[in-house]
Amino acid sequence: TRYTESPFTQKMAAEREPPPLGDGDHTDFRELDDAEDLFASTVSTLESSPSSPEPASLPAEDISTKPNGPKAAQILLDDDQEDLFAEATEEVSLDSPERDAILSSDSTPAITPVTPTTLVTPRMEPKSLSASDLFDISKDEIEEELNGDTFDISVSVSDPEKVGDGMNAYLAYRVTTKTSLAMFNSSEFSVKRRFSDFLGLHGKLASKYMHIGYIVPPAPEKSIVGMTKVKVSKEDPSSAEFVEKRRAALERYLQRTVKHPTLLQDPDLRQFLESSELPRAVSTQALSGAGILRMVNKAADAVNKMTIKMNESDAWFEEKQQQFENLDQQLRKLHASVEALVCHRKELSANTSAFAKSAAMLGNSEDHTALSRALSQLAEVEEKIDQLHQEQAYADFYLFSELLGDYIRLITAVKGVFDQRMKCWQKWQDAQATLLKKREAEAKLQYGGKPDKLQQAKEEIREWESKVQQGEREFEQISKTIRKEVGRFEKDRVKDFKAVIIKYLESLVHTQQQLIKYWEAFLPEAKAIA
Repeated sequence: TRYTESPFTQKMAAEREPPPLGDGDHTDFRELDDAEDLFASTVSTLESSPSSPEPASLPAEDISTKPNGPKAAQILLDDDQEDLFAEATEEVSLDSPERDAILSSDSTPAITPVTPTTLVTPRMEPKSLSASDLFDISKDEIEEELNGDTFDISVSVSDPEKVGDGMNAYLAYRVTTKTSLAMFNSSEFSVKRRFSDFLGLHGKLASKYMHIGYIVPPAPEKSIVGMTKVKVSKEDPSSAEFVEKRRAALERYLQRTVKHPTLLQDPDLRQFLESSELPRAVSTQALSGAGILRMVNKAADAVNKMTIKMNESDAWFEEKQQQFENLDQQLRKLHASVEALVCHRKELSANTSAFAKSAAMLGNSEDHTALSRALSQLAEVEEKIDQLHQEQAYADFYLFSELLGDYIRLITAVKGVFDQRMKCWQKWQDAQATLLKKREAEAKLQYGGKPDKLQQAKEEIREWESKVQQGEREFEQISKTIRKEVGRFEKDRVKDFKAVIIKYLESLVHTQQQLIKYWEAFLPEAKAIA
């Protein structure tokens, strides 16, 4: 039956008016029609809900205040956050118990143990971290990347002083440090150090950090001939030149060491810079430049004699190793050429000085007044040019030649950490081979029916499984550290070469400008000869 409204019902419906709509109510209806704002409020409700399986990576009010809901980048942040934290936890694992065990196994009483400067927390699931926690973990790395590893610390080596007489004499240097870093007791301090103290510092740092992938700047080389001259001679120009060369090399060594973010935190380095009394370094013979080279060559020989040859699966490491081999060869060639240039420049200076003396003697014996005066002026000009050649030879050596020599030794240290990575891989492979043998022995015991020895075999298998896992972790960690170290090394190398080349070119320009000035001043004197 079809229903129809009565005339009375239709009349009542026509007379009934809708409720008045205010401005606020109208706005509410419009917002409810906006599907995006509706979703934003829903997201806000879900974020604040205690039953939500995932923690809020952003505060709820940050999302609800946006008229268009969460952006695409904000939605992706939750997924990226876990990966970012996974990398951050790998960085924290540098101070893991396994690493401490490695460091403590080869330590000597003279070496201060490494203590972590930051609190290392156990590995946690990424879900339990917020965005603020993630930022705190990676803040230091971000600042290091932006600032280019710059630290508010400067170290200088000055005032070489001969202590003692005869063959027991040695040189003591004043090491002055200026810094605003809170890890030091004061902002400026200085100590006296001898050359063997520098070698001892390098030995301690190398024994702690090289085998885990850190590039430790090498100390300057020993020179028995140069030191013997200093010990037996009073005032010898060659001795003074040797002392200045060593002082500059020690200063560059310390500057490179304190620029390293990890080495700067080391207690032995802080003790070297601050402590007035330092334990006497022993066995520094092997820590000289030649000794370090022999040590690296020995490590390379050990790598060559490995029972299992390492087939490099990482193209980055293969490319970098070849790059450093080529760079080493080219730097050595350039270094030899610059040293030859320094010798020629010194020879030119000596010949210019001899020419100046001869011109002066000829001017004194000349009867013609104008010619005599011109020859005397020429002798003075040649003496000034002799001084310019000496200064340019000094710039050739201390600006360019020493930089090349430093980087040849640094590349030797870089190749050393690559060899340490191969040794770490070999250790891992040896553990895997031993584990395989242990499992085969267990299978034989099971087959032979010897239950009394089976339990011991199972325990040995568990022990070697742990060693295999540790070896894999150490190999992955040293690979990651070397990547970071090589990146920092390349950045510093470009920066150092740019600064030195600019200074070297400025010295060349200054020399040529002075030469032109001297000859232009002499030209009217030569034209005045009548």
